[in-house]
Amino acid sequence: MNKMLYKPLNFGVSALGGLLAGQIFKLIWQRVAGEDDAPSATDKHRGWPEILVAAAVQGAIFGVVTAAAERAGAVGFEKAGGEWPGDD
Repeated sequence: MNKMLYKPLNFGVSALGGLLAGQIFKLIWQRVAGEDDAPSATDKHRGWPEILVAAAVQGAIFGVVTAAAERAGAVGFEKAGGEWPGDD
């Protein structure tokens, strides 16, 4: 299987991972903060700590979920085509 085929696959997997990460963060934020949406950086009525904690948690979840999705995509690509798509 050609490694060039991996690029569009990786794009799709990354996009799905990003969507999944957003949903996971929203669920966690709803349970922890009891609010539907996390504060935005421009929300005048929210303080620095709340905004920065929300951003840090969101970034951590996004990083873990997208890395897991990309890794799973690479493993699946190797199983399907016998060739590792990234650096050996």
